[in-house]
Amino acid sequence: MSGAEIPEDLALPSGSIGDMIHRFLRYLERERNASEHTLDAYRRDLVQFVDNVLGADLKQPTTDEAINARAARRYLVRLSEWNLARTSTLRKLSALRSFCYFLVREGNLLVNPFTGLRRPKQKRNLPHVLSVDEVRSLLDAPSRYWRRAYSSDCALRGEPTFAAARDCAILEVIYSGGMRISEAIQLELDDVDLISGVARLRGKGKKERLCVLGKPALSALREYLAERARLGFAGRRERGILFRNQRGGPLTVRSVQRQFKVYLSESGLPVDYTPHALRHSFASHLLDAGADLRSVQEMLGHSSLSTTQIYTHITPERLRRVYEIAHPRAG
Repeated sequence: MSGAEIPEDLALPSGSIGDMIHRFLRYLERERNASEHTLDAYRRDLVQFVDNVLGADLKQPTTDEAINARAARRYLVRLSEWNLARTSTLRKLSALRSFCYFLVREGNLLVNPFTGLRRPKQKRNLPHVLSVDEVRSLLDAPSRYWRRAYSSDCALRGEPTFAAARDCAILEVIYSGGMRISEAIQLELDDVDLISGVARLRGKGKKERLCVLGKPALSALREYLAERARLGFAGRRERGILFRNQRGGPLTVRSVQRQFKVYLSESGLPVDYTPHALRHSFASHLLDAGADLRSVQEMLGHSSLSTTQIYTHITPERLRRVYEIAHPRAG
């Protein structure tokens, strides 16, 4: 797909269609608590639909004459021509379907042309799951990496002990709480109770949930907070972002992902994995140990149980263990 087909500029089109998109995005933000990432994605998808499908049809006197079944089918053909990933295609169709529902509700459209549109079936790929030993090695990687880096280059910029403590703490809380990266870097000091071992997360759609932190994660957090205080950043009783860079500013998702690849390499793991592999491993390890699916759903913050079911892939070991526990004549 050429770069011209997906606009780099997120500016809305002029005229009534631009006003409708603006009202829809405002509705998502104010009434549906959509995240900034979702708003940007939907804005891009809607602008792409207008630029590539409607075109001259925008000159039609009514919205119904422009956004109709013919335009919906044409968009589906365009999506297939662009050879997008199935998940991207489904998201774009979902954005248009939601937009048209909004237009019907507002009285700008009589029928939603995307409702009966046949969508490509979504293929569920099994997530990358690390073994318990691989997770253990990965969680120890920041200490190994920074110790070796500092010993080989005493003029190394930054604070290696601070970076090691911070990154150990980030990896520990992601795995211990089953967090997304965005949830971990948005944590504030007030969100974490080091006594009870509970953290408050703000997930997708600005939904809040509680997660439990194990002893290793709490220990890593205490070490990191001690390093923070040593460098003069806000003490543990102060408010503000929990995880900071070496200048005292907040971390970004990109910076965590970039450093994660360093630690994957340090542990001899595939560098195409992302920090989300720790969240996947959290869910898989809980289920392997006998946790019920509904509890894991709550811990992950999934709104639908079907989303959590991707972690119930059967391994021969789990199958045999369940059989030996449950079958009356297994022994």
